Amino acid sequence: MRIAVIRLGKSLAVALGSVLLLAAAAWCKEKANNPGQKMVDSGSFGVYSGGQRVATETFSIQQGPDGSVISSQFKAAQGLQNAEQSSELELSSAGELRSYQWKEVAPERMAATIAPNDAFLVERYGSSPQDKQQTQNFLLPPSTTILDDYFFVQREVLAWRYLATACKHDQGPPQCPRQQVPFGTLNPHARASSSVSIEFTGREKLTLHGTERELSHFILRSEMGDWGFWLDDQFRLVRLLDDSGTEVVRD
Repeated sequence: MRIAVIRLGKSLAVALGSVLLLAAAAWCKEKANNPGQKMVDSGSFGVYSGGQRVATETFSIQQGPDGSVISSQFKAAQGLQNAEQSSELELSSAGELRSYQWKEVAPERMAATIAPNDAFLVERYGSSPQDKQQTQNFLLPPSTTILDDYFFVQREVLAWRYLATACKHDQGPPQCPRQQVPFGTLNPHARASSSVSIEFTGREKLTLHGTERELSHFILRSEMGDWGFWLDDQFRLVRLLDDSGTEVVRD
């Protein structure tokens, strides 16, 4: 098995201690003095098709001593057709699923929640939380990664899980295998589970927003197609590109 070194900046030595723990020494000192919620990452992604911006995702990742909350809002406008969805993913400090909520307010009204129940993940969905809910069980553990449609920040969370579990963190920058590493996922929109894999392919120079940058390049492979994605030296997701040419870029 070949091991490759990601030459990342000195500002962060390890992407995660447990899925969402950024483990720089200065950050840990600050966390000890302030046990409340800390903003790990926030911002927006622009979604482009054929060179035209068609949607925007606004997101935040907050972490406290008991776990993390990943919130996202997706808005799209194509002609007279508008779409708006939101999601909130709660993880324990070990990175396991506590709950997931998704709402669509346009063009239709839909809502869904997922939570662990014994050996199952249980999804309840309907036109709204107040209406009669349908239920679907998945024989999946709480460690399953939520990878929903339209919420690209969840790919960043999966990338951090990969860095934490698949890469070595002895000294210096992480050392990642040049081979595919599998992960179990659940897509609540499709109400389907699947296995995906991530592979580190090396460092690559890209021009984003008019500036050339050297980034770490990975490939996320699934039955539905592949996504290339790029992380900066702070382990933030800055670009996604799928097989069809759809591009997602951090603003």
